[in-house]
Amino acid sequence: MGQDRGKYDFYIGLGLAISSSIFIGGSFILKKKGLLRLARKGQCRAGQGGHAYLKEWLWWAGLLSMAAGEGANFAAYAFAPATLVTPLGALSVLVSAVLSSYFLSERLNLHGKLGCLLSILGSTNMVIHAPQEEEISSLEHMAHKLVDPGFVLFATFVIIVALIFIFVVGPRHGQTNIMVYITICSVIGALSVSCVKGLGIAIKEAIAGKSVAGNPLAWVLLLGLVACVSTQINYLNKALDIFNTSLVTPIYYVFFTTSVLSCSAILFKEWEHMGTDDVIGTLSGFLTIIVGIFLLHAFKDLNVSLSTLAVSIRKDNRPGVIANGAAAHSSYEPLQNDSTEMDMDEREVGMPFDNLSRRNGAMTAS
Repeated sequence: MGQDRGKYDFYIGLGLAISSSIFIGGSFILKKKGLLRLARKGQCRAGQGGHAYLKEWLWWAGLLSMAAGEGANFAAYAFAPATLVTPLGALSVLVSAVLSSYFLSERLNLHGKLGCLLSILGSTNMVIHAPQEEEISSLEHMAHKLVDPGFVLFATFVIIVALIFIFVVGPRHGQTNIMVYITICSVIGALSVSCVKGLGIAIKEAIAGKSVAGNPLAWVLLLGLVACVSTQINYLNKALDIFNTSLVTPIYYVFFTTSVLSCSAILFKEWEHMGTDDVIGTLSGFLTIIVGIFLLHAFKDLNVSLSTLAVSIRKDNRPGVIANGAAAHSSYEPLQNDSTEMDMDEREVGMPFDNLSRRNGAMTAS
């Protein structure tokens, strides 16, 4: 019965994690469209400290979509291990990429389609090898884990890094370096997931009839979650407003997932329940997802398809048509935006770091 119940919870958590990715992927598009509309109206932008987006209904629609996704994600942590739930956030990158091709005039070329396929295969691999049992099953056990010296050291390091980036690095380089705001969101995200996991356990105990409201740890976790999520929303808005969505989404995923997996290894110790083959399978799946995201976004401006690839091969096979491989280069031209009337904000031209990231494959920034 215990094993059947564990598998039942595992699949509930899996379904909630997948639905969460769909809602969150769509929220990026809605919020970006809202921020672009404000920019066209000449309002003070979020990246410059403005809060005019609070009057934009598209931004609120994106926030509600993200809230629904985070709610499903919140519930998923109560049923499945963080090692499974967090990496499945890659599916939100796929959803964002597909919707961007329709609503932000971005095109999905052959590399992007291969990247989507690899991300799905990597996610499947992680699902197969993820641990199917919980390490922390009660708030009392959670309290003992939170005072573990390893986690205390990790949490202190995360808070110090976040404060340095917020008060020192952010005001100087936040407008030009995409890593500043994303780093803040990512490191704080590790603590928010810990709070979510603890609150999920508290909800399960409350459903089982145990008294939770009188436990101070439940309120501490709730206040910590509110503080972490508020910080993440604020700095994620700034990153989305300044930089290209196709860069923010994958870089944020890689940094956030790496941060959460590190926290999971220290606090929840879910890795101790995994065999060597499962550990290798999980890490291989995560690396496959990263490669998929790299292909999805690094070559997004190249007009590469099966038809252009066939033309390039035929040209390369012709002796002496064009020297020095020029024929091959002529087949891979940068994508041109279908809408020539869109302004610079609609084209989502990034900052200087944006161009540097694209030359380096976008994943070097991650």
